[in-house]
Amino acid sequence: MLEHVDPFIGTEVTDLPVPSGLAATWWWPKPQVGNTHPGACHPLGMVSACAYSGAYPTGYGLYDLSTEGVPETIHDAYVASGFTHFQQSGTGAIRKYYNYFRVTPMLEPLDSLGRTFALTEEEASPGYYAATLDNGVRVEITVGPKSAVHRYTFPQHKDARVVVDMSMGGLTIPYSATIPLRAYLESLAPGRAQGQIVVEGAPLSVYLECDAPSWRQMLWYDRRLMPAGARLDLDHIRPTTLRPFGLMWAGPSMAGQTVELRMGFSLRGVEQARENLRKDCGTGQDRFGKRLSTTRSAWTDVLDGIHIETESAHRREIFSTALYHALLKPCFARDESPFWPTDGPFVFDISTMWDIYRTQLPLLTALQPGKAIDLANALLTISEQEGNLPIGYRMARGSDRFSRQASALAHTFLADLCQLDIPGIDWDWALVNMQADLRRTYGEDYLLTGVAHPISHTLDLAFGYWCTAKVAARVEDPALVAELTALSDRWRGAFGPDGLLHDSNFYEGTKYNYSFRILHDMAARIAGAGGDDAYLAMLDAFFGFDAAPVTQPGVDPSPEEMDAGYALGRFEGLNNEPDMEAPWSYHYIGRPDRTAQVVHDIVHQQFGRGRGGLPGNDDSGGLSSWYVWASLGLFPVAGQSIFLLHPPSFAGATMAMSRGRLTIETEGFVEPVAGGPAQHVQSATFDGVPVPSWIAASRLHGGGTLRFVLGPEPSSWGTDERPPSMPDPVVAPASTSPAAPASP
Repeated sequence: MLEHVDPFIGTEVTDLPVPSGLAATWWWPKPQVGNTHPGACHPLGMVSACAYSGAYPTGYGLYDLSTEGVPETIHDAYVASGFTHFQQSGTGAIRKYYNYFRVTPMLEPLDSLGRTFALTEEEASPGYYAATLDNGVRVEITVGPKSAVHRYTFPQHKDARVVVDMSMGGLTIPYSATIPLRAYLESLAPGRAQGQIVVEGAPLSVYLECDAPSWRQMLWYDRRLMPAGARLDLDHIRPTTLRPFGLMWAGPSMAGQTVELRMGFSLRGVEQARENLRKDCGTGQDRFGKRLSTTRSAWTDVLDGIHIETESAHRREIFSTALYHALLKPCFARDESPFWPTDGPFVFDISTMWDIYRTQLPLLTALQPGKAIDLANALLTISEQEGNLPIGYRMARGSDRFSRQASALAHTFLADLCQLDIPGIDWDWALVNMQADLRRTYGEDYLLTGVAHPISHTLDLAFGYWCTAKVAARVEDPALVAELTALSDRWRGAFGPDGLLHDSNFYEGTKYNYSFRILHDMAARIAGAGGDDAYLAMLDAFFGFDAAPVTQPGVDPSPEEMDAGYALGRFEGLNNEPDMEAPWSYHYIGRPDRTAQVVHDIVHQQFGRGRGGLPGNDDSGGLSSWYVWASLGLFPVAGQSIFLLHPPSFAGATMAMSRGRLTIETEGFVEPVAGGPAQHVQSATFDGVPVPSWIAASRLHGGGTLRFVLGPEPSSWGTDERPPSMPDPVVAPASTSPAAPASP
């Protein structure tokens, strides 16, 4: 599948065919751009490397800061002032993100450092990025889990150079630069150097090797050479006192001469950075090819976790790239925590749980269960060391960032792992941290008043208590199960008599976008909204059945334009996260035919090929993971350990699960057409046994054959037996697997 990936998908403004049908009624509040970058990445690795223009939000590309509508450009064409490391993928509204250690191959004087060069002949594939600068230098980059290798091919020139700028980070748009608090840089020997910068409380070290034996190696400060200096120490740096600093190699180049620069990184000092480089790249010169081959093999292994059957090269490319984007983040950096001394899992760029907990983390659990366990243990260690389970966690001190988005989302992830009984977690330890975290920040209001505002946090906390009760049941604490279960029932106080959430301040949406999430007691939720018919009418209005097409926000939309869009109370069409599970709410009123239509229109009209192929910010693979699951005919109900079923968009597929391989087969499949009719499930079986519109996750994770019989019209399948409502966790003996809802 590796050869079908296009890392350029999502790097430009959304450019999809004009939507039709339901898709034409969905309104997009978020920026219409994927915010991805095409840089070299290792699957779930610590390091990325890409051309740097200073644009929002990854440092690559064309755009200014944008939080809604079509982003404005700050560059008319693709340019770069160098090549940086540690980029985010698909996020928005973070304003600054790493881009440390800019490397620039130059034929110009050092005074020209920072100017932009036009980029041509860009190439990208998993683990590889290349481009040619307008000074004639060809750049190729690959990465390992904790390293980067650059290879530059120079034209003939009397004074070529490779310049490393250690002073800069972040973005070039206003107020978005990242300034090191302190730093040092040391020249060790010809072709060898090391240094460290401390940014946002995190000490990031680098060890460098450069294969340019006849070139001079020099430190520089404020664009002035220090030919006799071997070490540079900078302390108490302020934005007003910061001057650029770094090192460079310079000398005459022959036409076609290559220079290789290898960089090892660590958050635990230069010695570990040097060791990381050795582990990733070995020793000796010319390591680029071997590192690239190893990284490509790593990508092949993870991308081969899923195989699809399709004759459409376009759809194979979209799916393959979605799977690639889903496996870029978080950054796993075992034994690298700079904030506590113990070894073990350390994970950053959890950006953020709000973006990834519904789709990306269940995908990670299926394809890479060992990584999922590492992430869970890293989250628990963060909680123990810093006081709370994070909603977002960056390569920076402080785990309480992004808490306004949501509450208790790590609890959902942990509950899934608990119910799947994947080994590697001390559940007594987990329970202590989960319970304590529920009482922090918004949780205090929830306990004292029964609700927390924004009111969506009430739903988060109620489900967090339910998830924590699952773990309490696992460790056989019935009194705690009863206490937590009672607290989990407070979700009822979030809804008004009209069946919608109470008015509140909502994060990137309205009460409509948050009102149709899948709760742990959907039977009671639907009854409180007036029953099946009333809930169906609410959902149909939300998804735009029989509604007129809408106009999407343009460049620099006015407040009035945005207010009018929000007033529609309409589905956000995968442009954003809050309502991405809402299409499956229809399952709980026996209308999987509606789910089939909505999902069909999303899959085939909201994702495409080319740089404009994403409907909104990919957000660390959150949207791409949604596409992967939806294309396969599955949707994981995070925390509840079940999958909801719908017509797959491929004739067949196989997928690695945590304990076996799942085969998905179809009968009566017709190749779907964008804007065309949806297919509908007539019946479904798992290993030959009929199943309704849902199946326990424990069954799918064990592997087997899921078979769909499809047809052009809705059937009775899924209309009678509804997915389970699970208000009460069950205490199970420790010697057995945790209780799962009864499944057919």
